Amino acid sequence: MTTKSIQNSGQDSKENTREILGQTPHQKSNFQLWMAAIKPPMYTVAVIPIAVGSAVAVTTTGTINWQIFLTFLLSGILIIAWINSSNDVFDSDTGIDVNKHHSLVNLTGNKQLIFWMSNLFLGLGLLGIGAITYWQQDWMVIKLIALACFLGYTYQGPPFRLGYQGLGEIICFLTFGLLSVSAAYYAQTQSWSIASLATGVIIGITTSIILFCSHFHQVADDAAAGKRSPIVRLGTARGAKWLEFSCGSVYALTVLFVSLGILPVGTLLIFLSLPVGIKLCRHVNQYHDQPDRVSNSKFIAVNLHFISGLCLGLGLILENLIPS
Repeated sequence: MTTKSIQNSGQDSKENTREILGQTPHQKSNFQLWMAAIKPPMYTVAVIPIAVGSAVAVTTTGTINWQIFLTFLLSGILIIAWINSSNDVFDSDTGIDVNKHHSLVNLTGNKQLIFWMSNLFLGLGLLGIGAITYWQQDWMVIKLIALACFLGYTYQGPPFRLGYQGLGEIICFLTFGLLSVSAAYYAQTQSWSIASLATGVIIGITTSIILFCSHFHQVADDAAAGKRSPIVRLGTARGAKWLEFSCGSVYALTVLFVSLGILPVGTLLIFLSLPVGIKLCRHVNQYHDQPDRVSNSKFIAVNLHFISGLCLGLGLILENLIPS
């Protein structure tokens, strides 16, 4: 990389922070920066797999244990808070967040505070999962969540930092898809289901799409820090094409699972989210090489994840309510 390109990369990375209302960091209020740091929309990543896994359980048992569901939900939100805050700590160690004005570490100027706060979130989250384990006298749920947390740590945490090798999307798929949905299902039924695995695959893909889209606007910073994200490896143009395939696979797999009798017909409600998927793909195709314009694609991806997951879960529940 030439000196001129490095200078241009630095300029681009400053522009990349225009994620709220199209404003520069100097124009943002502290409230806006804190909202960007806390990432409220991202907590749907915890809500959706737990809700969908529980919805699959409802189709199996016809009931739901609300105490377990709500405890699991709160624990999932706390674990996501741990992931978000600890990632800011780990990224501050590598310098990749030097231009990220809404990093919790950059906002507070106190890395140790964020580090211990993130550990508190993790401890409280695991305490909730431990309560479910105690109520059921079954260690399976906490084993699944412990594995999910370990994989979440390997994404940015030393010495692994697998996200820097471009493996973050695979980790997302396993953690927030297969493991989380299966754990939520098992917490309700203390059994296994191929339907929960099928929905876990779909939720895993939509979660991975969120992370995939978050790379488009920070290619320069990622490359400079040695982070070989999928977009650094593929380039933005090919990345945009891969996004189309990923989004299409969500709907194709749903049709396949329904045709095989693994999922009920009601899950085809997921097609109500298709306009959001089309919007996401068109937006990224148009602006893939314009960091300040493509940066909001991850929020469109969050909407896709939430709406598709909501429709999937609703389809499962409605199928159970309609008399055969």
